[in-house]
Amino acid sequence: MNYPSALIEEAVNELSKFPGIGKKSALRMVLFLLKQEETEVTKMGEAIIKLRKEIRFCERCNNVSDAQYCNICKNPKRDQQSICVVEDLRDVMAIENTNQFYGTYHVLGGLINPIQGIGPEQLKIESLLKRVKEMDAKEIIMALSANMEGDTTVFYLSRKLQPLQVKISTISRGIAVGGELEYADEITLGRSILGRIPYASN
Repeated sequence: MNYPSALIEEAVNELSKFPGIGKKSALRMVLFLLKQEETEVTKMGEAIIKLRKEIRFCERCNNVSDAQYCNICKNPKRDQQSICVVEDLRDVMAIENTNQFYGTYHVLGGLINPIQGIGPEQLKIESLLKRVKEMDAKEIIMALSANMEGDTTVFYLSRKLQPLQVKISTISRGIAVGGELEYADEITLGRSILGRIPYASN
């Protein structure tokens, strides 16, 4: 694709790094930005820079936060002894949108995937085990995607949690096998949380 300006080409190349954004979509975004007031574009740029520089992660659950602890962990109405284990922030948002879960979360930051070089040591597993002990957790809900990586991670975690004598459950398979949690509709996801079942590693 030929661009009338090197600056436009550079902006297109940067914007096309976003997931799901190709060169044509990036070009539309660049042309949109050119039509905006300079102050508006500056505000957008500053918001992105501020996001990257100032975003924090909850010291308890690894969710994104503006302070030491996220709003969910700080909420006295949330059940601190019920912990829902998820892959990343998108899954927290998906489950929260169902309004069916009133416990807390633990964000692993990924799933065990040896092919991509992701082992247990790359995930927030040790902090989960420590938290279960310190908070005297009663139930761990495995809300991970129903694919090979998710099942492998659930199996590994269940083995690690077994000596702690905590109840382990998984969301019911209203979520399609092989499906990604973030793409499930809110009703299905909500029912899966409510209909969670005890996890049996065998």
